[in-house]
Amino acid sequence: MSRIVMKFGGTSVGSIDKIKNVANIVKTTFSEGHEVVVVLSAMAGETDRLINLTNDLSDNFSEEEYDVVISTGEQVSVGLLSAALNDNGIDARTCLGWQVPIITSSDHMSARIEGIKSEFINAILKEQKVCVIPGFQGITVEGRVTTLGRGGSDTSAVAIAAAINADFCDIYTDVDGVYTTDPNKVPEAKRLDKVSYEEMLEMASLGAKVLQTRSVETAMTNNVALRVLSSFENLNESKGTIVTDEDSINDQRIVTGVTSSVNDCKITLIGVRDKPGIAAKIFSSLSENNINVDMIVQNISESAKTTDITFTIPKADIKNAEKIMKQLRTDVTYESILIDSNIAKISIVGVGMRSNAGVAAKMFNVLSENDININVISTSEIKISILINNDQAEKAVRMLHDYFLLTN
Repeated sequence: MSRIVMKFGGTSVGSIDKIKNVANIVKTTFSEGHEVVVVLSAMAGETDRLINLTNDLSDNFSEEEYDVVISTGEQVSVGLLSAALNDNGIDARTCLGWQVPIITSSDHMSARIEGIKSEFINAILKEQKVCVIPGFQGITVEGRVTTLGRGGSDTSAVAIAAAINADFCDIYTDVDGVYTTDPNKVPEAKRLDKVSYEEMLEMASLGAKVLQTRSVETAMTNNVALRVLSSFENLNESKGTIVTDEDSINDQRIVTGVTSSVNDCKITLIGVRDKPGIAAKIFSSLSENNINVDMIVQNISESAKTTDITFTIPKADIKNAEKIMKQLRTDVTYESILIDSNIAKISIVGVGMRSNAGVAAKMFNVLSENDININVISTSEIKISILINNDQAEKAVRMLHDYFLLTN
C-alpha cells in the first residue's frame, strides 16, 4: 500500500459537519491499508478573524507575536479532526509544527521551510496511527513560532510529503481538479487529467487559485506527485488532476490553459533619464521593500535621451510603490508617473509552445479581431501574458479558450 499525505483547505474544514466529512475521507483511505498523514488549514474565515484581532489591538503588532496568534487557527483544526477520527475508531494524534519539527527561516509572516525532521512522523506511522499536522506553521532554530504566508498549508503538505518519501500528496479543495480556465467564468472549461509542474507553476502564478505557487515549486524540486481532488465529492468518483513531470503526460497540447488576474496595477515612469544604473536603482528599491515586480517594458527615445519604464506590481502595494518612486526622484530623474489599476493580465500557458511556432501571432490575431487592445506583452518558453483593460478580461478569456480548442 501507499504512503499518502492528505491536505485539506479551509473550505473543507469550515464547520463541524465538514470536519466530520473529512474524517470519513481519511478513514476510508486509512482503512484501505495506506499510511496517512493529514495536513490541515484553519477553518474558513478563521485566519482573517485572527488577523483582524491583531489589527484591532495595534498598528505596529510584533511580527513574532503575530505568528503566535495567526498559527492557532490550524491548531484548532487538527485538534478537532484528531478527535473526530478517534471517535470513528481511527487512532490519530496531532503533531504540531514545533513537535515535528518543521524548521523555517526567521522571516516572520512569510517564512520558508529549511528542513523537516521525519523521525517523529515516521514513529507515529509505524504505530499504525494517522498523523495530523497543522499546515502554515513552523519554528526557527531559535525556537520562535513562524508562519509561511497565506496559502502556506499547501507548501507544508508538499514539503512533508518530500521529507517522508510519500507516494502521493493529495490536495483536497472545493473544486475537483485543475481546469483549462476558471469554470465559474467559462462553463465550458474542461478538467485536466494531468498537467505538468511547469504549466501548473505558471498557471498558479498567473491567477489560477487551485494551488499555491510555492507548493508547486516544492513539488517540482522534490518530484512529489500531486493530486488535486474535491473533498465534497464521493471519494470513489473523484478523479481530480495529477500534477506531474512533463514526460508522464502523453496528450500534450500546444496550449493547456488560459488564466486571468485583476490583482495587478501598471506603473509607468515617463521621461526617465537614460543612463546606466537607473533601472537597477528603481527595481532594487522595490525589492528591498518586498514589492514583487512582474512585467517590465522599456521604451527608449534616442533623440531625447530619455526612456519610459512600465512595470506591474500587486495592487496591494500601490501606495508603497508610489511613495518609493517619489523618494527616488532625487536620484532617478523622471517627468511624471502614471498608475493604472484598471487592468487585467491574461495569459495562455502550455509546454507545447516550445515546439510550435506562431502561437503569439495567433493569440494577438484573435484579440485584434475582437477589438481587444493590448497594452503590454511578456513571454517565456511556455507562457504568453498580456495586459488589457479590465472590462475586456472575460471576453478575452472566452475568445482564447475557444480558439485554442480547450473544450475538446
